[in-house]
Amino acid sequence: MRRTRTVLLSLAGLLAAVVPAGTATSVSTAPDPRACTASPGPAQGEARQVLDIAEQARREFDLNSVILRVTSGDKDVLTTALGESMTGVPARPLMHLRTGSVGIAYMATVLLQLAEQGEVALDDPVSRWLPDLPHGSEITLRMLGASTSGLHDYVTDPKFLAALEAAPFREWTANDVNEYATSQPLLYEPGTNWSYSHANFQLLGAALEKISGIPLQRLLAERVFGPLGLSQTSNQYTPEIPAPALHAFTSERGTYEESTYWNPSWTTARGAVLTGDICDLTRSARALGTGELLSAQSFKTQLDPGTVGLGHATADCPATVCLTNTPSTHFGFGVLVINGWILTNPSFSGYAAIQAYLPAERISIAVSTTKGPKSPEGNQAEKIAERIAAALTPAHPLKAD
Repeated sequence: MRRTRTVLLSLAGLLAAVVPAGTATSVSTAPDPRACTASPGPAQGEARQVLDIAEQARREFDLNSVILRVTSGDKDVLTTALGESMTGVPARPLMHLRTGSVGIAYMATVLLQLAEQGEVALDDPVSRWLPDLPHGSEITLRMLGASTSGLHDYVTDPKFLAALEAAPFREWTANDVNEYATSQPLLYEPGTNWSYSHANFQLLGAALEKISGIPLQRLLAERVFGPLGLSQTSNQYTPEIPAPALHAFTSERGTYEESTYWNPSWTTARGAVLTGDICDLTRSARALGTGELLSAQSFKTQLDPGTVGLGHATADCPATVCLTNTPSTHFGFGVLVINGWILTNPSFSGYAAIQAYLPAERISIAVSTTKGPKSPEGNQAEKIAERIAAALTPAHPLKAD
């Protein structure tokens, strides 16, 4: 199934390397002062470098659109949108897109906040809040956030993929998707290895609601969106995307077709199925990359909750699944750490994006792309961000060594 190559968080492409001028106008007559607008032109210096990279990549990868924002400290290097959302409809920076695994990073952040406040301990068994979960007494909250539970990833399950491909508008419940993961034996003893599983974060969202007594959507709004001023980020568990929407297209089912309003309910926990714009992604990158919402100790845990050194092939878990986590390239609590960059890289249903922050240089990069009929497989937003990083921060490549 082609969809196995376009999951929410493109971990295999990053970790496997270790183991093996948009418009600035608003849609309204009175522009919203919060609207994400393009940088004034013409682009010069670093902005010109970034723009050239984006324009060349859009042609090379046959992309419908490239929307990006790069900041250095508090300075806007370049905010722009290239190409079209739909035929005859230019892409714009203020357009909303699905942001996928960014919600996973937010859930992990909230878990760390609750641990700071003594509401929970990271090494508490999940069975305390989800008593019916198979192996719940062996799996801890830390293991969910770090993806070391041993649970199968339902997004790679052939039966799930067949059902999803047959009915892209279907609404999936957490029980629907988790059944694919929990009905199979664990890949390894919880906590002893590493493998990415979307089931971890479906379960984490459910546990956060039990721990806090607050619906996940409200919990994220109160603890993440509000404090960070992410005014364009919201939960959209249904196929709706707030206007103006960036439209997506894909050939995943064999025919190039629009996928904008395919149902995203399967992607992660209800309440954390998010949309946002490129400016919110850039702001989010800096917040996650500096630990703005966490204590210094919790931020240290987020960057390495015990994953460094884990990841090895076994009889039940091939090297393409149980990937090695090294000090320079590893999974943290809902985030990836790559040569000092802290990032997430959602990619699904024709949308691809990345948000990344480099603390050493205070640089944020956010890129979103949508596919054309001849676009190759993979997250092309990630490739564009890698090229931007190579140009602006050559000592800190945004790719695995």
